[in-house]
Amino acid sequence: MSAPIETLRQGAAALGTALSDAQAEQLLAYGTLMLKWNKVYNLTALRDPASVLTHHLLDSLAAVAPLQREWAGKGKLLDVGSGGGLPGVVIAVLRPDLEVSCLDAVAKKAAFVQQVAAELELPNLRGLHARVESLTGSYEVISSRAFASLPDFFNGSRHLLASGGVWLAMKGKMPTDELAALPQGIAVFHVEQLTVPGLDAERCIVWARQDAA
Repeated sequence: MSAPIETLRQGAAALGTALSDAQAEQLLAYGTLMLKWNKVYNLTALRDPASVLTHHLLDSLAAVAPLQREWAGKGKLLDVGSGGGLPGVVIAVLRPDLEVSCLDAVAKKAAFVQQVAAELELPNLRGLHARVESLTGSYEVISSRAFASLPDFFNGSRHLLASGGVWLAMKGKMPTDELAALPQGIAVFHVEQLTVPGLDAERCIVWARQDAA
């Protein structure tokens, strides 16, 4: 096995996710596409495959096992402020049962995700160019990774969350101030600390839903 695929598989296993050969190949191909098209689409500040593997692929894979626990069934997932497709593309590779829409306000980033969907043959993935506030529809899971403050993320997307759906907000260190300023009607039910292999940085997922009250 080549070293990158081994690193990816070991990292995924440490995060509680087993990758098939096909999934590992798709993820590495996605990382390659990101670097290849970076100059055109301005997708990432990272410039080398090893950094993309830890900071993007494994960092996004960290959300897969928690998502499987919180939403195991079929559904539609909206990844807000997805940029080059993180974590949406990674989730689409690992969860073919989810329809994943990667939303970005920058047209060329949404176009890149469309290109990834075509090249990796992911029928459950699409890129959407719009602002979250103007989008319509209903999604069982709404995710984001370093997109905005929690209050802005929840307020901006609450009209899109399906009844009984969940928010998955990937953050760095514990966003204590943001958690203290949550909008009314939003219930955070779990803040999950993550340890990403090869990444010396704090990570967590903030899980929330609409307050039933």
